[in-house]
Amino acid sequence: MPINHLNQNSRSLLETARDELTCQTLKNGAEVFDFNSGCGVLLSKICLADLAAVKTCDGHVEVATDKPLLACMASQYAGWPLSVGDYFAMCSGPARATRGKEKVLEEYGLVAKSNSVVVVLETGRLPDESVAEAVATECNVSPDKVQLCVARTSSIAGTTQIVARSVETAMHKLHELEFDLTAIIRGIGSAPMPPVAKDDLTALGWTNDSILYGATVELDVDCEDEQLEQIGPKVPSSSSADFGTPFLEIFERFDRDFYKIDKMLFSPAKVIFNNVRTGKRFQFGETRTDILQNSWGINE
Repeated sequence: MPINHLNQNSRSLLETARDELTCQTLKNGAEVFDFNSGCGVLLSKICLADLAAVKTCDGHVEVATDKPLLACMASQYAGWPLSVGDYFAMCSGPARATRGKEKVLEEYGLVAKSNSVVVVLETGRLPDESVAEAVATECNVSPDKVQLCVARTSSIAGTTQIVARSVETAMHKLHELEFDLTAIIRGIGSAPMPPVAKDDLTALGWTNDSILYGATVELDVDCEDEQLEQIGPKVPSSSSADFGTPFLEIFERFDRDFYKIDKMLFSPAKVIFNNVRTGKRFQFGETRTDILQNSWGINE
């Protein structure tokens, strides 16, 4: 799958589901798709540039991809903070590869021009023409070639697309640990779907806890066993000193500043490596249902 097909993939998904979505065309020709009423699996697949299977099953969001570098790092990772006046959104989706201004994109050659772009905005506000113009400028396209998919964190779709990031968080953690991401051949992940929260701050905590304490990710890799033995224990969220506390408590402790929180926290609870080179299997970390129940206010 060429890198320059990512936006085309997500655009095709939007077109096939256009009748199911609420769409507004702005004065400058940009389109805004409001996902706040649902379609979380579709939004997740758009984030992944349609390079992963996504489904909900038994209260979990499951993801599988045989193109993890393209799906997760070139598209799904929310590595673009967008600020326009008092408007702010975390951006993911294939427009990131077209913008191409993130270290991981440059490092792995995940930058490609596109005539049109699709971006997913995690925010509680629908964007206006100025936001579309900013996206267009960053991606070097005209505003009428911009499609903006929007969902607030506390919506069903917003919650689903965040919980669908189990594999992506493992990939990002491995990148932080300087593991060669091209050695990852396939990824599958599962994380429990939290209740849909009444506000975005609560949803932020619950969705993060779903990954940190409930997600299991299995990666097929091609490398030396010694690499996995050395790096494996550092990959799960339990490698962080902040592990064990619901995310909202951690967030408040660090003055609601993501950048003050230990980077080693942001990863799945359990990570399994299947080394295709040697046939050996390595497992690190464990899920913690008790912490999830505490976070979500669920008592069995």
